[in-house]
Amino acid sequence: MNVILIVLPALLVFAVGYIGQKKLGFEINSISKMAIYLMYPFLAFKTFYENELNMDYLYIFIFCLSLCLLLIVTIKIVARANDYSKPKVSAMILSGVFMNSGNYGVPVILFAFGELGFRYAVIMMVIQSFLMNTIGLYYAVSGSDITRDNREIWMKIIKMPILHGAWIGLSFQLLHLHVPLFMSQTIDLISQATIPVIMVVLGMQLATLGGKAVEKGALSLIIILRMAASPVLAFILVSFLPVNAELGTILIILASMPTAANTTMFSLQFNTEPDLVSASTLITTLMSIITIPIMLAIVSV
Repeated sequence: MNVILIVLPALLVFAVGYIGQKKLGFEINSISKMAIYLMYPFLAFKTFYENELNMDYLYIFIFCLSLCLLLIVTIKIVARANDYSKPKVSAMILSGVFMNSGNYGVPVILFAFGELGFRYAVIMMVIQSFLMNTIGLYYAVSGSDITRDNREIWMKIIKMPILHGAWIGLSFQLLHLHVPLFMSQTIDLISQATIPVIMVVLGMQLATLGGKAVEKGALSLIIILRMAASPVLAFILVSFLPVNAELGTILIILASMPTAANTTMFSLQFNTEPDLVSASTLITTLMSIITIPIMLAIVSV
Protein backbone atom coordinates (compact mmCIF):
# COMPACT_ATOMS: atom_id res chain seq x y z
CA MET A 1 0.00 0.00 0.00
CA ASN A 2 2.86 2.38 0.84
CA VAL A 3 4.43 2.09 -2.61
CA ILE A 4 1.09 2.91 -4.25
CA LEU A 5 0.81 6.02 -2.08
CA ILE A 6 4.29 7.07 -3.27
CA VAL A 7 3.24 6.98 -6.94
CA LEU A 8 -0.34 8.22 -6.41
CA PRO A 9 0.47 11.94 -5.92
CA ALA A 10 2.41 12.03 -9.21
CA LEU A 11 -0.38 10.22 -11.06
CA LEU A 12 -3.00 12.62 -9.67
CA VAL A 13 -1.01 15.62 -10.91
CA PHE A 14 -0.77 13.95 -14.36
CA ALA A 15 -4.53 13.45 -14.19
CA VAL A 16 -5.06 17.18 -13.57
CA GLY A 17 -3.18 17.97 -16.77
CA TYR A 18 -4.98 15.21 -18.68
CA ILE A 19 -8.46 16.30 -17.61
CA GLY A 20 -7.66 19.98 -18.08
CA GLN A 21 -6.49 19.34 -21.64
CA LYS A 22 -9.54 17.24 -22.48
CA LYS A 23 -11.97 19.80 -21.05
CA LEU A 24 -10.29 23.12 -21.90
CA GLY A 25 -7.91 22.34 -24.77
CA PHE A 26 -4.79 24.33 -23.88
CA GLU A 27 -2.06 25.19 -26.38
CA ILE A 28 0.47 22.69 -25.08
CA ASN A 29 3.49 23.74 -27.15
CA SER A 30 3.64 27.16 -25.52
CA ILE A 31 3.38 25.76 -21.99
CA SER A 32 5.93 23.06 -22.79
CA LYS A 33 8.37 25.60 -24.23
CA MET A 34 7.94 27.75 -21.14
CA ALA A 35 8.88 24.81 -18.92
CA ILE A 36 11.83 23.75 -21.10
CA TYR A 37 13.28 27.16 -21.92
CA LEU A 38 12.38 29.26 -18.86
CA MET A 39 12.05 26.91 -15.87
CA TYR A 40 14.20 23.82 -16.42
CA PRO A 41 17.46 25.85 -16.61
CA PHE A 42 16.89 27.28 -13.11
CA LEU A 43 16.32 23.81 -11.66
CA ALA A 44 19.46 22.52 -13.41
CA PHE A 45 21.48 25.51 -12.15
CA LYS A 46 20.29 25.02 -8.56
CA THR A 47 21.05 21.30 -8.63
CA PHE A 48 24.57 21.60 -10.00
CA TYR A 49 25.40 24.69 -7.95
CA GLU A 50 24.30 23.33 -4.58
CA ASN A 51 25.47 19.71 -4.90
CA GLU A 52 29.20 19.32 -4.43
CA LEU A 53 30.90 17.76 -7.45
CA ASN A 54 31.98 14.20 -6.70
CA MET A 55 32.45 10.83 -8.36
CA ASP A 56 28.70 10.18 -8.31
CA TYR A 57 28.34 12.57 -11.26
CA LEU A 58 30.77 10.44 -13.29
CA TYR A 59 29.12 7.19 -12.27
CA ILE A 60 25.65 8.47 -13.21
CA PHE A 61 26.99 9.59 -16.60
CA ILE A 62 28.66 6.21 -17.21
CA PHE A 63 25.44 4.46 -16.19
CA CYS A 64 23.23 6.56 -18.49
CA LEU A 65 25.55 6.31 -21.49
CA SER A 66 26.11 2.56 -21.06
CA LEU A 67 22.38 1.84 -20.71
CA CYS A 68 21.66 4.00 -23.75
CA LEU A 69 24.20 2.19 -25.93
CA LEU A 70 23.14 -1.29 -24.79
CA LEU A 71 19.51 -0.58 -25.65
CA ILE A 72 20.41 0.91 -29.03
CA VAL A 73 22.52 -2.15 -29.92
CA THR A 74 19.66 -4.46 -28.87
CA ILE A 75 17.15 -2.59 -31.03
CA LYS A 76 19.46 -2.60 -34.05
CA ILE A 77 20.04 -6.36 -33.79
CA VAL A 78 16.31 -7.09 -33.60
CA ALA A 79 15.53 -4.52 -36.32
CA ARG A 80 18.04 -6.09 -38.70
CA ALA A 81 16.57 -9.55 -38.08
CA ASN A 82 13.09 -8.22 -38.90
CA ASP A 83 14.25 -6.00 -41.77
CA TYR A 84 12.67 -2.85 -40.33
CA SER A 85 12.95 0.42 -42.25
CA LYS A 86 15.31 3.19 -41.14
CA PRO A 87 12.51 5.50 -39.91
CA LYS A 88 11.01 2.65 -37.87
CA VAL A 89 14.38 1.78 -36.32
CA SER A 90 14.89 5.44 -35.39
CA ALA A 91 11.40 5.59 -33.85
CA MET A 92 12.10 2.41 -31.87
CA ILE A 93 15.34 3.90 -30.55
CA LEU A 94 13.54 7.09 -29.50
CA SER A 95 10.81 5.12 -27.72
CA GLY A 96 12.81 2.23 -26.31
CA VAL A 97 15.99 3.97 -25.16
CA PHE A 98 14.95 7.27 -23.59
CA MET A 99 12.97 7.08 -20.37
CA ASN A 100 10.86 9.75 -18.70
CA SER A 101 13.35 10.42 -15.91
CA GLY A 102 12.32 14.09 -15.73
CA ASN A 103 8.67 14.95 -15.37
CA TYR A 104 7.77 11.45 -14.14
CA GLY A 105 10.92 10.02 -12.58
CA VAL A 106 11.99 13.06 -10.56
CA PRO A 107 8.71 13.51 -8.63
CA VAL A 108 8.43 9.77 -7.94
CA ILE A 109 11.98 9.73 -6.55
CA LEU A 110 11.22 12.86 -4.50
CA PHE A 111 8.18 11.21 -2.92
CA ALA A 112 10.05 7.94 -2.32
CA PHE A 113 13.53 9.09 -1.24
CA GLY A 114 13.25 12.70 -0.16
CA GLU A 115 15.59 15.59 -0.90
CA LEU A 116 18.83 13.62 -1.40
CA GLY A 117 17.17 11.22 -3.81
CA PHE A 118 15.63 14.19 -5.61
CA ARG A 119 19.08 15.69 -6.20
CA TYR A 120 20.39 12.44 -7.67
CA ALA A 121 17.31 12.24 -9.91
CA VAL A 122 17.78 15.79 -11.22
CA ILE A 123 21.45 15.06 -12.05
CA MET A 124 20.33 12.02 -14.04
CA MET A 125 17.57 14.09 -15.64
CA VAL A 126 20.13 16.61 -16.93
CA ILE A 127 22.41 13.85 -18.24
CA GLN A 128 19.45 12.12 -19.90
CA SER A 129 18.42 15.45 -21.41
CA PHE A 130 21.92 15.78 -22.87
CA LEU A 131 21.79 12.26 -24.34
CA MET A 132 18.26 12.77 -25.69
CA ASN A 133 19.22 16.06 -27.29
CA THR A 134 22.33 14.57 -28.89
CA ILE A 135 21.90 10.86 -29.61
CA GLY A 136 18.09 11.02 -29.58
CA LEU A 137 17.94 14.07 -31.79
CA TYR A 138 20.42 12.46 -34.19
CA TYR A 139 18.17 9.42 -34.66
CA ALA A 140 15.04 11.58 -34.92
CA VAL A 141 16.66 13.57 -37.74
CA SER A 142 18.33 10.61 -39.46
CA GLY A 143 15.04 8.73 -39.50
CA SER A 144 13.24 11.66 -41.10
CA ASP A 145 12.25 11.77 -44.74
CA ILE A 146 13.80 15.25 -44.84
CA THR A 147 17.56 15.45 -45.25
CA ARG A 148 19.26 17.66 -42.66
CA ASP A 149 22.94 18.43 -42.23
CA ASN A 150 25.01 17.92 -39.08
CA ARG A 151 25.27 21.67 -38.48
CA GLU A 152 21.51 21.95 -38.04
CA ILE A 153 21.51 19.06 -35.57
CA TRP A 154 24.31 20.56 -33.48
CA MET A 155 22.72 24.00 -33.48
CA LYS A 156 19.58 22.48 -31.94
CA ILE A 157 21.70 20.74 -29.31
CA ILE A 158 23.68 23.88 -28.45
CA LYS A 159 20.47 25.87 -27.96
CA MET A 160 19.05 23.56 -25.25
CA PRO A 161 18.86 25.84 -22.17
CA ILE A 162 18.83 23.07 -19.57
CA LEU A 163 22.41 22.25 -20.55
CA HIS A 164 23.39 25.92 -20.18
CA GLY A 165 21.84 26.03 -16.71
CA ALA A 166 23.73 22.91 -15.64
CA TRP A 167 27.09 24.19 -16.94
CA ILE A 168 26.64 27.62 -15.35
CA GLY A 169 25.66 26.08 -12.02
CA LEU A 170 28.65 23.75 -12.11
CA SER A 171 30.95 26.64 -13.03
CA PHE A 172 29.66 28.74 -10.13
CA GLN A 173 30.33 25.83 -7.78
CA LEU A 174 33.86 25.12 -9.06
CA LEU A 175 34.82 28.81 -9.08
CA HIS A 176 33.25 29.34 -5.63
CA LEU A 177 31.10 32.19 -6.93
CA HIS A 178 28.45 33.48 -4.56
CA VAL A 179 24.87 33.95 -5.71
CA PRO A 180 23.27 37.08 -4.13
CA LEU A 181 20.32 36.44 -1.82
CA PHE A 182 17.72 38.06 -4.11
CA MET A 183 18.93 35.93 -7.03
CA SER A 184 18.98 32.80 -4.88
CA GLN A 185 15.39 33.42 -3.81
CA THR A 186 14.32 33.89 -7.43
CA ILE A 187 16.05 30.69 -8.49
CA ASP A 188 14.45 28.80 -5.59
CA LEU A 189 10.94 29.98 -6.47
CA ILE A 190 11.23 29.01 -10.13
CA SER A 191 12.94 25.71 -9.31
CA GLN A 192 10.20 24.73 -6.88
CA ALA A 193 7.54 25.44 -9.52
CA THR A 194 9.29 23.51 -12.30
CA ILE A 195 8.43 19.94 -11.33
CA PRO A 196 4.67 20.55 -10.81
CA VAL A 197 4.45 22.41 -14.13
CA ILE A 198 6.19 19.69 -16.16
CA MET A 199 4.06 17.02 -14.46
CA VAL A 200 0.91 18.83 -15.55
CA VAL A 201 2.36 19.22 -19.06
CA LEU A 202 2.95 15.46 -19.29
CA GLY A 203 -0.68 14.84 -18.41
CA MET A 204 -1.71 17.30 -21.10
CA GLN A 205 0.55 15.62 -23.66
CA LEU A 206 -0.92 12.20 -22.88
CA ALA A 207 -4.40 13.61 -23.53
CA THR A 208 -3.43 14.50 -27.10
CA LEU A 209 -1.72 11.26 -28.16
CA GLY A 210 -3.39 9.56 -31.06
CA GLY A 211 -4.78 6.05 -31.15
CA LYS A 212 -3.81 5.08 -34.70
CA ALA A 213 -2.91 1.49 -35.50
CA VAL A 214 0.81 0.67 -35.41
CA GLU A 215 2.83 -2.47 -36.03
CA LYS A 216 2.37 -4.74 -33.01
CA GLY A 217 5.82 -6.35 -33.33
CA ALA A 218 7.72 -3.08 -33.09
CA LEU A 219 5.43 -1.77 -30.33
CA SER A 220 5.80 -4.97 -28.32
CA LEU A 221 9.60 -4.79 -28.53
CA ILE A 222 9.58 -1.19 -27.31
CA ILE A 223 7.36 -2.09 -24.36
CA ILE A 224 9.56 -5.05 -23.40
CA LEU A 225 12.73 -2.96 -23.63
CA ARG A 226 11.34 0.00 -21.75
CA MET A 227 9.47 -1.79 -18.97
CA ALA A 228 11.51 -5.00 -18.48
CA ALA A 229 14.90 -5.09 -20.21
CA SER A 230 15.92 -1.57 -19.17
CA PRO A 231 15.62 -2.14 -15.38
CA VAL A 232 17.34 -5.53 -15.71
CA LEU A 233 20.25 -3.98 -17.61
CA ALA A 234 20.30 -1.16 -15.05
CA PHE A 235 20.63 -3.69 -12.22
CA ILE A 236 23.58 -5.33 -14.00
CA LEU A 237 25.29 -1.99 -14.66
CA VAL A 238 24.80 -0.82 -11.06
CA SER A 239 26.43 -4.02 -9.80
CA PHE A 240 29.62 -3.01 -11.64
CA LEU A 241 29.63 0.61 -10.43
CA PRO A 242 31.01 1.64 -7.02
CA VAL A 243 27.89 3.58 -6.03
CA ASN A 244 26.10 3.60 -2.68
CA ALA A 245 22.97 1.47 -2.25
CA GLU A 246 20.54 4.40 -2.39
CA LEU A 247 21.96 5.83 -5.61
CA GLY A 248 22.02 2.36 -7.19
CA THR A 249 18.36 1.84 -6.28
CA ILE A 250 17.39 5.25 -7.67
CA LEU A 251 19.18 4.53 -10.98
CA ILE A 252 17.33 1.21 -11.36
CA ILE A 253 13.95 2.81 -10.65
CA LEU A 254 14.58 5.65 -13.09
CA ALA A 255 15.64 3.13 -15.75
CA SER A 256 12.20 1.50 -15.41
CA MET A 257 10.32 4.71 -16.24
CA PRO A 258 8.09 4.82 -19.34
CA THR A 259 9.03 6.37 -22.68
CA ALA A 260 10.03 10.03 -22.45
CA ALA A 261 7.28 12.41 -23.55
CA ASN A 262 9.79 14.57 -25.44
CA THR A 263 10.40 11.75 -27.92
CA THR A 264 6.88 12.31 -29.21
CA MET A 265 7.73 15.95 -29.96
CA PHE A 266 10.92 14.86 -31.76
CA SER A 267 9.08 12.29 -33.87
CA LEU A 268 6.35 14.78 -34.80
CA GLN A 269 8.85 17.50 -35.66
CA PHE A 270 10.84 15.27 -38.02
CA ASN A 271 8.04 12.88 -39.08
CA THR A 272 9.88 9.85 -37.69
CA GLU A 273 7.05 7.31 -37.32
CA PRO A 274 5.16 9.61 -34.88
CA ASP A 275 2.23 7.20 -34.45
CA LEU A 276 4.55 4.45 -33.19
CA VAL A 277 6.34 6.81 -30.79
CA SER A 278 3.06 8.29 -29.52
CA ALA A 279 1.55 4.84 -28.94
CA SER A 280 4.70 3.74 -27.09
CA THR A 281 4.58 6.80 -24.83
CA LEU A 282 0.90 6.33 -24.01
CA ILE A 283 1.01 2.57 -23.39
CA THR A 284 4.22 2.52 -21.33
CA THR A 285 2.95 5.43 -19.22
CA LEU A 286 -0.33 3.62 -18.53
CA MET A 287 1.56 0.40 -17.74
CA SER A 288 3.82 2.28 -15.34
CA ILE A 289 0.85 2.78 -13.02
CA ILE A 290 1.34 -0.91 -12.22
CA THR A 291 5.04 -1.45 -12.91
CA ILE A 292 6.49 1.48 -10.92
CA PRO A 293 4.83 0.45 -7.61
CA ILE A 294 6.08 -3.09 -8.29
CA MET A 295 9.62 -1.81 -8.84
CA LEU A 296 9.44 0.27 -5.65
CA ALA A 297 8.23 -2.79 -3.74
CA ILE A 298 11.02 -4.96 -5.17
CA VAL A 299 13.72 -2.51 -4.07
CA SER A 300 12.01 -2.25 -0.65
CA VAL A 301 11.43 1.50 -0.45
